[in-house]
Amino acid sequence: MPEDPAQSATGPWLGIDYGSRRIGLAILAHLDIAPRPLGTVANGGGGPDWPALEKVLAQWAPVACVVGLTARADGTESAVARGARHFAAALSQRYGLPILWQDERLSSVTAAVRLREASPRKRRQRLALDPLAACEILRGFQSERCRG
Repeated sequence: MPEDPAQSATGPWLGIDYGSRRIGLAILAHLDIAPRPLGTVANGGGGPDWPALEKVLAQWAPVACVVGLTARADGTESAVARGARHFAAALSQRYGLPILWQDERLSSVTAAVRLREASPRKRRQRLALDPLAACEILRGFQSERCRG
């Protein structure tokens, strides 16, 4: 079976930490460079802020999107995971980008620990959490690609 072109691409990759209110974004320009937080895109009942996301896609021209996906301990998907799958399908259909999935079970926890160490201000932590979780998703992706 031929390899998925997104898996063999050299980047950049857009990391996505999907949430029902905010979608955290980060970029991994190359496997030798650390991921960089980009910010958040609003999300809600009307769906994501597609124009804001389109600006990010135009600026960075990613070869694929790496979307964090988590499962419960029993292996079933949560409502957030189902939302992430729905969002990723719409993203792929709109922009023709391949979607790669990355286990994100500890991305938000790791990002929160890093934030507390870097900044004691709670407001700053809250604003930076989602993009840093997207960085953690990309770090996992980066680690797996470098091992493979």
